[in-house]
Amino acid sequence: MKTNSTQVSSFTLSAYFDTGLLKYLYFMIVMCLYILIVCANVFLIVVICMNRSLHEPMYMFLCSLFVNELYGSSGLFPFLLTQILSDIHTVPASLCFLQIFCLYSYVCVQFSTLAVMSYDRYLAICSPLQYNTHMTFKKVVLLIAVTWLYSFLIIVILILLIAPLQLCGNTIHKVYCVNYSIVKLSCSDTRVNNIYGLIVTFLTVFGPLSLILYTYMRILKVCFSGSKQTRQKAVSTCTPHIASLINFSFGVCFEILQSRFDMKGVHSVLHIVLSLYFLTCQPLFNPVMYGLNMSNIRVMCKRMLLL
Repeated sequence: MKTNSTQVSSFTLSAYFDTGLLKYLYFMIVMCLYILIVCANVFLIVVICMNRSLHEPMYMFLCSLFVNELYGSSGLFPFLLTQILSDIHTVPASLCFLQIFCLYSYVCVQFSTLAVMSYDRYLAICSPLQYNTHMTFKKVVLLIAVTWLYSFLIIVILILLIAPLQLCGNTIHKVYCVNYSIVKLSCSDTRVNNIYGLIVTFLTVFGPLSLILYTYMRILKVCFSGSKQTRQKAVSTCTPHIASLINFSFGVCFEILQSRFDMKGVHSVLHIVLSLYFLTCQPLFNPVMYGLNMSNIRVMCKRMLLL
């Protein structure tokens, strides 16, 4: 039984290890990745905002997705860069809670936006004649606003539940702050935290995935019974979305599994790489995937680059 509970003022991140002079190489690699992420996402946001032909629902949702990539990256990369160069891997409790809020709300916005985008594609392919009636500018703005506000609200509640916990330690076996790692340090009853954590996981991950699965089943049904042109339209607009969803889901599911279950059999370096995968690769994967595969964005990017 755990004893000597206290309200800790800082946490120690124990997943970091001494890499000697290689830390400067790792710093440069992470810095270059962060710069690429910022440049790619900002460039596509500017392309969409400055070209009136791209002021359509699908591209507005994409713009929200790219803004979220910048938001999530900013919650991890500056922190990661500081920790790589540091010899003492401690983080103030307030900063740890802030990072949890940023990263968890990023994941929530990501899945919610992908779900809204699948609904948009469902209307465009399955009900093309009623699409403009259903997907008006006001509705698009409302969907984007609800996506962000809903995500912020459920994660604020998550933070309010873990902040008052009396802890019996302050060591987190990760390279960044994670909600469940702090809950496991608690000496007090954490049933409310565990139940709410499962609810958040369902609402954030499995709820949107269920909606996406349903919409794509309907889209496939229309494609098989429709014309060749309908199938081509579905493939061209849905392929980047499906690729993005699979890539992000893989990373998030691994993070959920390794947080909840014993993963001591996984090598420490591989463990760190996989736990960072959805936070480091997805922000670069999305702009590259959508930029290369969606013809309208690709054409506008070429025009802006040639100016």
